[in-house]
Amino acid sequence: MALQGVWTSLIMWFFYSMTWGFLTDGVSVLPAPQNFSIQSTNMKHMLTWNPVAQPEETVFYCVEYQGEYESLYMSHIWIPSSQCSPTKSLECDVTDDITATVPYNFRVMAMLGSQTSAWSNLEHPFNRNATVLTPPRMEVTEHGRHLIIELEDLGPQFEFLVVYWRREPGATEHVKVVRSGDIPVHLETMEPGAMYCVKAQALVRAIGRHSAFSQPTCLEMQGESLPLALALFAFVGFMLMLVVILLSVWKMGQLLRYSCCPTVVLPDTLKITSSSQKLISCRKEEVDACAVSMLSSEHLFGVWISQT
Repeated sequence: MALQGVWTSLIMWFFYSMTWGFLTDGVSVLPAPQNFSIQSTNMKHMLTWNPVAQPEETVFYCVEYQGEYESLYMSHIWIPSSQCSPTKSLECDVTDDITATVPYNFRVMAMLGSQTSAWSNLEHPFNRNATVLTPPRMEVTEHGRHLIIELEDLGPQFEFLVVYWRREPGATEHVKVVRSGDIPVHLETMEPGAMYCVKAQALVRAIGRHSAFSQPTCLEMQGESLPLALALFAFVGFMLMLVVILLSVWKMGQLLRYSCCPTVVLPDTLKITSSSQKLISCRKEEVDACAVSMLSSEHLFGVWISQT
């Protein structure tokens, strides 16, 4: 892959040289860009320079680089930057051009039509192991009773060393390696009422360096509020269920009572309004009256027969 990249750079350099050679004809009348420098933070390498003032004209700039391989094995050729050859900007991101941990030289030239400036060279060769590594930004949260951390994404070359511990005397520090940022990572199941602290640093194995640790971030787990709320909710639910069951049993009892043993209401004519002794005496008098009436009729009939 490295050899393929070199050949690609050579082809770009060849066509670039042919094209700009015909356009410029070796004329150098523009002033060279000043204050040409490079800033590198977290493996992002940016070239900057001052503008070449040309009223009412748009000046273009061309950036070239030369690595150790080009310097030692390819007769000191210069390769146009893949991002800014040419460019109207006053900066150039050369992160993709720097692929090895070796010294790189850079230069920039101003162009306006067929006019060009002299090259401005970087004062000292740049090695990517000189990049400034800063502690990663992180966000620590709790989800339920879980301690979650999310780190900023610094690029594919970065790993992160995360250290976390329970804040108490004699606590043991735990270490976790996170391969990439911008992904939530579970660190620990927290105990209620305890406080946990987290810090992290960035690692770049390609240059064998790491950043300083970030400032510790501490988070306290909220007591037993959640279990207490759940217990209260369960108790209220149980009481509601108990009331519903009792009402259901009472209603079922009422239905069974009226279905199996219904209450019979006597008509008013069958209701006894006098005492039982009076009723018996009344019935006896009626029987005697009837008997007297029957004997009188038979006696009268016998008399009639005898007369005939």
